[in-house]
Parts: sequence; structure tokens; C-alpha cells
Amino acid sequence: MGRFTDQTVLVTGGTGGQGANHVRAFHAEGANVVIGATDPDRGAALASELGSRTLVASLDVTDERAWTGAVRDAERSFGSLDVLVNNAGVQNPPALIEHTDQATWSRILDINLTGAFLGIKAAVPALRRAGGGSVVTVGSVMGIGGTAHYAPYVASKWALRGLTRTAALELGRDLIRVNAIHPGVISTPFIHQPALGAAAAIADHFSPEPFAVSRLGEPADVTQLLLFLASSDASFVTGSEYVVDGGLHLGPALAHDAA
Repeated sequence: MGRFTDQTVLVTGGTGGQGANHVRAFHAEGANVVIGATDPDRGAALASELGSRTLVASLDVTDERAWTGAVRDAERSFGSLDVLVNNAGVQNPPALIEHTDQATWSRILDINLTGAFLGIKAAVPALRRAGGGSVVTVGSVMGIGGTAHYAPYVASKWALRGLTRTAALELGRDLIRVNAIHPGVISTPFIHQPALGAAAAIADHFSPEPFAVSRLGEPADVTQLLLFLASSDASFVTGSEYVVDGGLHLGPALAHDAA
């Protein structure tokens, strides 16, 4: 018996570098998994890999009707929705604020922030019908401080923190817990491939060497914490934020030869 046997989990951005790892891990723990995907072919390939207990939902997280359909299909297929993972997110091409156009600003906030808001809004009635559940939103360490050239992304991730805390206050009496994870630089295509409109990838100008844990993060570093927060093992945890960044937000570590 896995931690999520007889439970249904919806993961947005479910075919991405982190999302697919989350999907596989929940499935391995016994969950029915709804793979939220904007690319149905990639969603179908992942579902085929996993076999039974999977459902692909064509889900543009900025579309409220798509959210309604995804939640409805989850309940019709598996009987309930117990966990929502707001994982979908996009990065903006680096630019100073004065050179960032409004269309870019709106697109990043629509996906990263409004998408999570709509997800919570759509999922709450189903989570109540299930007798409670968990929402985990994937933010970013860039929502802990400021980062030059990434104003839309940073603003969206900062705002997710307020959304998480507000939802936790509103939903706690319904036995619905709401928490957030803030990953650092995780080794996925998100890091190794340029954002739409960008000339270079984040990995091209980032080195983990100066920081406390001098390696890139792996999707599993995030997934293991996600499994805990979504499970009954964290039944007394809500409104909390967890940073998974190897100490990036702390700043450069003291070199050994300077100790």
C-alpha cells in the first residue's frame, strides 16, 4: 500500500521536467494521477508509460473552463479529487523592467499566478466532497528575494506566497491544507533550455559552486518534499513554505580555506 492508494492527484505542468517526476512518484505511491498537460501527445506518452490509474487532462491553466473540465473528469474517472499540485509555470526572457513589454508581464502572471488561483478555485469543491485534501503550489526561490532581469517571474512567485497563506486560512476548517515549495535551480529543460524569446538558458550563466550545496538540484529533491506535504504525514502542516535550493537564498558559502 502506497501513501496515496485510493487517492486522486492532479498535477499541472505534468509532462515537464519536474512535473513528470512528480506524476511518476505519486503513481508509484498508489495514486490515481491526472496529468495536466498543454501537449496531449506528451501527456498520452507519459500515461502510456505508467499504465492504469492515469488520466490526461488537456489543461491550459489560464482557462477557467478547462479547469472545471479537468476537475469534473477526475471525479468521474476516479470518484474523487484529493490532491492538487499547482506545478505549471513559465519563465520570462531576461530583460530590465524598462525593456519588458506588458504582453510578457501579463503572460507570465497569467500562467504562474492566475493559473494557481484558478486551480484552487476549481479544486476546492471537489476537495470538500472528498472530506478534505491538500494543495501544494510550486513557487521558486526567486519568490524569496529579488532577481534582476526577471521582474514578471519574480513578481508572480512572490504573489504565490500570499495566495498560499490566504488559501490556508480560508480552507483549514474544511480539512484542506495549502502549502508551497520554492525550488532553486533544478536540473530540468526549464533550466537548460532558453525561455521563449531568450538567447541563453539559465544554466549558461549560473554555477552552484559558491553555494552551501554546490550542485544543481534534481527533480527528486523537490518531489520527495512534495509527497510529504501532500500526504497525511503532514496533517498538521498548512500555510507553510519550504525552500529547496541547496542554500542558494542564503548567499555564497564561506570557502573552506577561509574558515
